Amino acid sequence: MGGLQGWHLVVIIVLALLLFGAPKLPGLARSMGQSLRIFKSEVRQMKDDDPKSETVDGTVNEQNPNEKNNS
Repeated sequence: MGGLQGWHLVVIIVLALLLFGAPKLPGLARSMGQSLRIFKSEVRQMKDDDPKSETVDGTVNEQNPNEKNNS
Protein backbone atom coordinates (compact mmCIF):
# COMPACT_ATOMS: atom_id res chain seq x y z
CA MET A 1 0.00 0.00 0.00
CA GLY A 2 1.21 3.53 -0.66
CA GLY A 3 3.62 4.66 -3.28
CA LEU A 4 3.09 5.25 -6.96
CA GLN A 5 3.03 2.11 -9.07
CA GLY A 6 3.26 1.64 -12.83
CA TRP A 7 -0.45 1.26 -13.42
CA HIS A 8 -1.09 4.52 -11.54
CA LEU A 9 1.04 6.36 -14.08
CA VAL A 10 -0.83 4.73 -16.97
CA VAL A 11 -4.17 5.87 -15.54
CA ILE A 12 -2.85 9.42 -15.05
CA ILE A 13 -1.55 9.57 -18.63
CA VAL A 14 -4.84 8.27 -20.06
CA LEU A 15 -6.82 10.82 -18.03
CA ALA A 16 -4.53 13.63 -19.19
CA LEU A 17 -5.02 12.58 -22.81
CA LEU A 18 -8.80 12.52 -22.37
CA LEU A 19 -8.95 15.87 -20.59
CA PHE A 20 -6.50 17.93 -22.61
CA GLY A 21 -6.14 16.10 -25.91
CA ALA A 22 -2.87 15.03 -27.50
CA PRO A 23 -2.05 18.32 -29.31
CA LYS A 24 -2.18 20.42 -26.11
CA LEU A 25 -0.03 18.16 -23.90
CA PRO A 26 3.42 19.34 -25.14
CA GLY A 27 2.50 22.98 -24.52
CA LEU A 28 1.10 22.13 -21.12
CA ALA A 29 4.25 20.24 -20.15
CA ARG A 30 6.44 23.11 -21.39
CA SER A 31 4.54 25.71 -19.35
CA MET A 32 4.68 23.51 -16.24
CA GLY A 33 8.44 23.14 -16.69
CA GLN A 34 8.87 26.90 -16.99
CA SER A 35 6.75 27.46 -13.88
CA LEU A 36 8.81 24.94 -11.93
CA ARG A 37 12.05 26.61 -13.05
CA ILE A 38 10.77 30.04 -11.94
CA PHE A 39 9.63 28.63 -8.60
CA LYS A 40 13.03 27.02 -7.96
CA SER A 41 14.88 30.23 -8.80
CA GLU A 42 12.63 32.23 -6.46
CA VAL A 43 13.21 29.75 -3.62
CA ARG A 44 16.96 29.88 -4.23
CA GLN A 45 16.85 33.69 -4.21
CA MET A 46 14.90 33.70 -0.93
CA LYS A 47 17.49 31.41 0.66
CA ASP A 48 20.27 33.75 -0.48
CA ASP A 49 18.45 36.76 0.99
CA ASP A 50 18.03 35.22 4.48
CA PRO A 51 19.41 37.56 7.17
CA LYS A 52 22.40 35.82 8.71
CA SER A 53 25.21 37.37 10.69
CA GLU A 54 28.59 35.80 11.30
CA THR A 55 30.30 36.13 14.65
CA VAL A 56 34.01 36.68 15.20
CA ASP A 57 34.75 32.95 15.50
CA GLY A 58 33.08 32.22 12.13
CA THR A 59 29.89 30.62 13.36
CA VAL A 60 26.58 31.76 11.93
CA ASN A 61 23.84 33.19 14.11
CA GLU A 62 20.44 33.18 12.44
CA GLN A 63 18.19 36.00 13.48
CA ASN A 64 14.66 34.97 14.38
CA PRO A 65 12.25 37.62 13.06
CA ASN A 66 9.72 36.73 15.79
CA GLU A 67 12.09 37.65 18.63
CA LYS A 68 12.24 41.26 19.74
CA ASN A 69 15.57 42.97 20.27
CA ASN A 70 15.74 44.03 23.94
CA SER A 71 18.82 46.26 23.63
